Amino acid sequence: MNNAHAMYALNLDQVAAAIKATGHLRTTLVQGHMGTGKSSLLKILADELPSHTPCYFDCTTKDLGDISIPKMANIDNADFVTYATNEELGVHIDAPIILMVDEYGKANPAVKNALLRLMLERKIGSHALHPDSIVFATTNLGAEGVGDLLPPHARNRITVVTARKPDNMEWIEWGINNGVDHTLLGWCKDNPQVFHGFEDVKDPSDNPYIYHPQQQRAAFCTPRSLEAASDWLKQRHLIDDQTLTGVLIGTIGDRAAMDLMAFVRLADQLPTLQSIKDAPNTARIPDSASAVCMVVYRTLASLDDTWVDQWLDYMVRLDKEAQGMFANGVRAPKYAKKSMVMTNKKFTQWAMDNNYMFAADKV
Repeated sequence: MNNAHAMYALNLDQVAAAIKATGHLRTTLVQGHMGTGKSSLLKILADELPSHTPCYFDCTTKDLGDISIPKMANIDNADFVTYATNEELGVHIDAPIILMVDEYGKANPAVKNALLRLMLERKIGSHALHPDSIVFATTNLGAEGVGDLLPPHARNRITVVTARKPDNMEWIEWGINNGVDHTLLGWCKDNPQVFHGFEDVKDPSDNPYIYHPQQQRAAFCTPRSLEAASDWLKQRHLIDDQTLTGVLIGTIGDRAAMDLMAFVRLADQLPTLQSIKDAPNTARIPDSASAVCMVVYRTLASLDDTWVDQWLDYMVRLDKEAQGMFANGVRAPKYAKKSMVMTNKKFTQWAMDNNYMFAADKV
């Protein structure tokens, strides 16, 4: 990735905003690292545009015959051939749609060519999309070496933007709102390198956690595989440690799995949620900073209005860094429980008493 592309790479929210603004006029091709949530753009846009029907078209499973098939027709005793289009393209819907052409760079050349008119003119054969329809496409970075290629004549018809990988704190904020295991969130906070891009690593051995095109790795860390690791961690009470380690190796790679399992053992230091609810003034305070971090992330994810007061009584027993971590989590723009916490009297009093912690935000 050259300097200009790196400097102006966008996060997924920025990409979604760009597509929402001009997707009915121009097709944006979103290129980015594997497993970083490019496909989630369809859901983001569908949530923001409820009057549009989301449509998903996976190019990796299609051949030319999967896009349209010939159909005989007759008008005034004159026979001719017309074409029926694939249902996944949504052109049969007489209403606005959001069409995601996924993995466009991996499509075979015939499929790429067949989709060009749809992406440029919003037409395929004699069929046209509703004028308010939005079209965008996704692909992996060419430098990843997984077969994403785009000929110049195709690239010239669309706008190509680069989606950057989230950093660890951005992904943690997402994870808090999406049920990611708190142990994994704590590990990600301490290991920001699992979100670094391979293009920033000169020697692949300098970062054994991530995908690198110059070194064969059966499994590695991406936001997608980390979410899969979270699913395993949330079921760890059903399997032994050897089994858990084995499945994590097959999900995020051996080095990441070994390091994460060391973190899992820290979870034994955590007080139970019930102990915080029942006795916030005497519930156990973890010995390590990493375990304290996990307590905060677990609380942000699971807090409800029945025990906010108890949590705040417990929280003031933690160090100021941990208290600030909780407050910053609450203040995050997309935190789902923000209003519940910020309208709590104990929290507003705590915020007034600790206003100095956020003074830098006002400069």
